[in-house]
Amino acid sequence: MLNYFQHVPISVTICDKDGEILEMNDKSISTFTKDGQSLVGNSLLDCHPEPARSKLLSMLQNHDVNVYTIEKNGVKKMIYQMPWYNDQQQFGGYVELSMELPAEMPHYVRQPKK
Repeated sequence: MLNYFQHVPISVTICDKDGEILEMNDKSISTFTKDGQSLVGNSLLDCHPEPARSKLLSMLQNHDVNVYTIEKNGVKKMIYQMPWYNDQQQFGGYVELSMELPAEMPHYVRQPKK
């Protein structure tokens, strides 16, 4: 992973086409582990109960983008899961970005210039 993402305040987790975790930044490690140890080398399938496990299997087969929000312990997050592709444009796996959202935030609608 590029060092640019190592210390940013969002979780960045990267897996391969089979769901094996390839990389985690510091925020991802602290978010998804209790002991602060990286899960690199583990399968994401082992980390997800149903129905999330079946959703992940479908994503790995179909290469769909998956975007949603969650709230846990009063903290709202946006999860953005997108496929990544190698230099030969072959499916390589997924990148997941998980970022905390403020309770209230502005929303802007931008109009194209005429």
